[in-house]
Amino acid sequence: MKILARWFLLAAALLLVTQIYPGVEVRSFGSALLAALVLGLLNAVVRPVLTLLTLPITLVTLGLFLFVINALMFYFAAKLLDGMNVAGFGAALIGSILYTVLGIVIEAAIEHLFDRKGR
Repeated sequence: MKILARWFLLAAALLLVTQIYPGVEVRSFGSALLAALVLGLLNAVVRPVLTLLTLPITLVTLGLFLFVINALMFYFAAKLLDGMNVAGFGAALIGSILYTVLGIVIEAAIEHLFDRKGR
């Protein structure tokens, strides 16, 4: 149940990003669900490999290069999906930052909600 709630809320967050920033476009809630799934898979599989491969530059930039990796994941997800469009790398960077911030808020809310239900 927790995973489904997180998935639906992250899809809604992606739709909110499209409302906040015009450089990111998602056509429908179904497209947002698919995009949230693809982003989650990319962040689980590809992102750790890229982080490990770019560790020297990440250390030199004091971790700021991780923003570039997040933007690449966002941009790559948009290229894979028909229902999601990103205007360019700058839009992917801003969109990924907004999506990450919303994801942190959603994660905290879900943990708080499900922690209360467990008691």
